[in-house]
This record gives sequence, C-alpha cells and structure tokens, in this order.
Amino acid sequence: MIAPLTPLDWKRRAIKYYPEKVAVIDEEKTFTYKEFGDRTDRLAFALHQSGVQQGDHVAVMLPNTHYMLECFYGICQMGAVMVPLNYRLTAKDLEYIINHSDAKTLIVDAEFGKLIEEIQDKLPIEKYVVVEVDGHESKINGVTYEDFIEVDRDFLLPEVRIDENQMLTLNYTSGTTSNPKGVMLTHRSNYLNAANFLYHLKVEHDDVYLHTLPMFHANGWGGVWAITAAGGTHVCLRKVDPPLILELFETHKISVLCGAPTVVNMLVNEPKAKTINITTNPRMATAGAPPAAALIGKAQELLGLNMMHVYGLTETSPFILYNEWKKAFDDKTPEEQATIKARQGIELAFNGETKVVNQEDGKEVEWSGKELGEIITRGNVVMSGYYKDPEKTAEAIKDGWFYTGDLAVTYPDGYIEIQDRIKDMIISGGENISSTEIEGVLYKHPDVLEVAVIAVPDEKWGEVPKAIIVLQGGANVTEQEIIAYTRDNMAHFKAPKSIEFVEALPKTATGKLQKFRLREMYWNGPKKVN
Repeated sequence: MIAPLTPLDWKRRAIKYYPEKVAVIDEEKTFTYKEFGDRTDRLAFALHQSGVQQGDHVAVMLPNTHYMLECFYGICQMGAVMVPLNYRLTAKDLEYIINHSDAKTLIVDAEFGKLIEEIQDKLPIEKYVVVEVDGHESKINGVTYEDFIEVDRDFLLPEVRIDENQMLTLNYTSGTTSNPKGVMLTHRSNYLNAANFLYHLKVEHDDVYLHTLPMFHANGWGGVWAITAAGGTHVCLRKVDPPLILELFETHKISVLCGAPTVVNMLVNEPKAKTINITTNPRMATAGAPPAAALIGKAQELLGLNMMHVYGLTETSPFILYNEWKKAFDDKTPEEQATIKARQGIELAFNGETKVVNQEDGKEVEWSGKELGEIITRGNVVMSGYYKDPEKTAEAIKDGWFYTGDLAVTYPDGYIEIQDRIKDMIISGGENISSTEIEGVLYKHPDVLEVAVIAVPDEKWGEVPKAIIVLQGGANVTEQEIIAYTRDNMAHFKAPKSIEFVEALPKTATGKLQKFRLREMYWNGPKKVN
C-alpha cells in the first residue's frame, strides 16, 4: 500500500480540511479551497473532453494569476504534462519550444496573444484556450478559458493512476547554446522539492504567500505546491510592481515570498520603502545571481525582511542548497550576518547529496574556503533528463551525479559559496541569458569584427550582459546603435546593456578567447580593456 509521491495530493488534503479557507487572492477576486478545487476539476474535465489524455503535453503561457495556479493542478491531475512558457521570450524562441515540447493544447493570456499570432501557422497546437484580459484583444482562434471550463455540474473525472516517476512538468531553460533545453521534472522531484520549501521556509497554515516570482520559473520554485500543502493563502501578482508589493505586505499581511535579487533591489530602492511600516517581517527566499551582502543587509534593515539565500537550477526542481541560519550567527555584526547570508549554504533536508569536487580528480575539495571546484549533486530532485536530448543529458549527468557547471568553494562549516561559472551563462534578474547567443547576433552586424559578451555587476539586476567589441576597419557605429540592433534581433531582456569598443580581445597563444580576464577587469579591477 504505497501511495505515489505527488504534490497533487496536497490539493485533496487542503479541500478536505480547509474548504472555506481563502486559497487564492487575485486582485479583487478570491477563491476558497473548495472553489479553487472545483475550478481545477472543471479544467481537468474540460481537457479530458477535448481529447487530452494521460501523458499528453499542455503548454501554458500565463502570468502569475489564479488561472496559472489552476493549470498546475488541473492539467497535471489528469496525468498530463504541463509545459510552462516564459512569456518574455521572442516569438522565435516560443516557436521552437512549443514545437519541441510536442504540446497539442495551449492556454494563453490575451496579453501575449500577439506573440502567438505571429507563429500560429507554424505550431502543432490543435486547441487554443484564451484567458480574456481587459484592454487586450486576441485574434487567436480558440475558446475562452471561462467558456472552456463551463462544464456539466454533474461531471465525473476519469480515474487516473499516477506513477511518481512520470513527468509532471516540462520546463525549458536556456543553455549555452541558443536552443533552450526541456527539463523533465517528475511528480516525485516536485513533491520533495516542495517538501524542502515547506520545511526550510517554515511554511505554516496561516502563512500568506505573495507570488512575486514567476510561476513559470521552475514551477515557482515549488511555491505553487508548498503553499497549498500547508493550506496557506496564495496572493497572485500579475506584474512586479514595487509600490504595489509594499502595499500588499500590509493589505494582505504577506508573510512569505520569493524573488531574484533584482526584486529585492527594486523593493529597497522604492521611495515608499522609506516611509512604509511593514509589521509582518516577511520571510523572503532569494536566488538567481548571487545577492550582494550589502543588498541583503539593506533589505533586512529597511524593510524588515528575513532574507534566506537558496540555490538551485531548473534541472534540480530547483533547490539543492540553502543558507541555514544558526543562533550563533545572531551575535555577529549586521555586516558579518549579511556576508554569511550571501553564501549559497548547505544541503536541504530532502534533496539528496550536494558537494564541490575538484575538476581534475573528481575528489571533494577541502573545506577551506579556498580550493575551487564544481558543484555536483544527486538524489531526489534531479531531473530525469533533457526532453528528446540524450546527448545533453549524458553530458550533464555522469556516474549518477548532475554537474551544475558552477564553480564554488566550501568553507570549514560546510557552507558552499559560488565563485564563478564554468559556462558563460549570465543570470540577470533571475533570467538565464546565453552569452554565445548574444555574440551570435552581434557577429551578424556588418561593423563587428570580434565580440565577447560577459556578465558585469548591476545594482538593479544583479548582473547584466556587456558586449566588448572589436570593430571592422573604418567602421563608425555607436554604442546605442549596437544595442538597438541586438534589441531588434532578440528578446529585449537578453540584449547587452552596455558596449565597449576595444582594439583587441585577450587570447591565448593558440587564439582562444580568455573571457575570465575580461570578467576580472569588470568585477575586480579597472573598467578599460584596451
């Protein structure tokens, strides 16, 4: 009598024990757990009626609304696979992902309809379900969400047997190549990651959680499941709006939230932050680009946020490290505390084993805070692989260990801290940006001879792309013209925020580009390379 580990069971529990508790607040709309359960069941039945079967893929392109929450449960309880889409991508990126994912149904917010309209004739989608939004008219030929879930009240859901090792969600993440990879996450990995979320963020029944983190990002880091498990309240946030967030802290008594360091930075620099009195001392988990110790300190002092640094990847559901706070740290100065909180930390209780190994011999590095190695992990939360890509899966998972590509040190107390990245990935505001993809676009510009794209520090986004360019002889082009060119040819958030023109790029004797030297110049030293 072994029940499969699936986060879907938490919806059943919440409805059983907290039917009249407010489950979801979305602007002026509220839903109890009983009402939320009814809506997700109707969505599940409507999908079943439309032909969606166990194992089928359903793509979803929605912001943080109650509709997005309903999709996580309604789609997956049918044994179907949810494919959350990043609505900040270009139409070209979305075309690749939707085709690669084998999705046959797409649920899309009307605000993003124009992106889909551009590529609709190139997609395999058989049925479109459109969430209507005031002020946004969609020309997509499909049914509205509310009409879609308006089913016979006497409907009976088919019985679905869930295997905990079957895919629950297919989450796409950018790699060092231009084509995103589909990360296969199972019911089991989502369940255990959410268990980590529950335990380490100390989620309780009376918590009110604000969805500042996009739910498409590794399933809201597990928040979409964990809050329901505790019977807490989800507060939806369509867009990150710092004044509104600060207002919601008090209006809804927000007690927990997650977000990239860029969101933290937005909050502490919002003028209202200097005058508002936040009484709930919200617990906030942050990850993405490593947060600066000064930023953590400012968030705690100015807003009373209890900051927790976590670390993970989409491939690990995502949590594999968290910064455990010990009472012994309470006696340290605020500056020392912020420095400790800037570290990625130690293993969580339910994810499995994580360590830093020497890249040459594969042995664990000394716990000295000095020896550099790669973070590797194995256990309950690691993906089952990249969808339809056994070669990339084999590159990432070797001898039972997932290799993160992040370089780090381990301190004497076991706390891990990232120092650099093996891959030249830029994490800006929580978004993964491939430096080689930007370089590929810039190399198409007629005035560009050579280019290297690196991450440089940024107060708002943590880090942003910077392009260092060697121009063709006689070329006369400005920084703003180059930036405008990249923005015209790729998603705006991927475009470099600054350009520097140089006479030559640093290379080895064999002509290999030395990006680490460029990074050293911008992170540690002078800001000119020529």
